[in-house]
Amino acid sequence: MNELKINGIYKHFKGDYYLVVDVAKNSETEEKYVVYRSLYGNGDLWIRPIDMFLSEVDHEKYPKIKQKYRFELQNIKSNQD
Repeated sequence: MNELKINGIYKHFKGDYYLVVDVAKNSETEEKYVVYRSLYGNGDLWIRPIDMFLSEVDHEKYPKIKQKYRFELQNIKSNQD
């Protein structure tokens, strides 16, 4: 199963990278949303339902994509480690 890590850097299956900032709840429905920031362009802040963020890529719609999940946590090491 895919995991969610606050302050983790994730790769979207289309190639761009995002920083997960936090999880927020909709005040009306209490549905949980991932709050994440793009690590390109002007650093827009986005939200997406947590289930969708952690879901698998639709390989019927995107048959050439090798990545299993829509967003995958990246293991990025510090240069100081």
